[in-house]
Amino acid sequence: MIRLFHESDITAIKEIYNQGVMTKRATLETSEKNEADIRNWLLNRDKRFVTLVYSYQNKVIGFASISPYNSRCAYKDVAEVSIYIDVTSRSKGIGTELLNALIIKSRENSFKKLVLFSLEKNVAGIRLYEKCGFRHVGTFLKHGVIDGVDQNINIMEKLL
Repeated sequence: MIRLFHESDITAIKEIYNQGVMTKRATLETSEKNEADIRNWLLNRDKRFVTLVYSYQNKVIGFASISPYNSRCAYKDVAEVSIYIDVTSRSKGIGTELLNALIIKSRENSFKKLVLFSLEKNVAGIRLYEKCGFRHVGTFLKHGVIDGVDQNINIMEKLL
């Protein structure tokens, strides 16, 4: 079941996000987030920026969120996508369902464009984004470092 997140989901969201930190495939973050970090990220922003969770048997096993892309008013209708799936639930179509639901919700909230930045080595994520209609618009070369290794970042967008 896909639904808007509840404050009671913050612990599960934190755990799933931190899996992405530990696998070093989903984010350039190098340290895990705590619940206060996640709470601040999800609760202290305009209500247009939603977070959806995928719940199975009353357990959150994935989430997708849109966040402000840039604080300049010219970008008010552009949102940045984040999507994370529990490591035990990947490759089951959950990401596709969540991302498609997030796209619908983004349209409902009057966004015109979604953007995302993905580690080049996150091949499964890139396939998911392409499957959901995102297009590759460029690559930031040597844009970050993980364990002393330069990382390229794919830039993708979807016009709504």
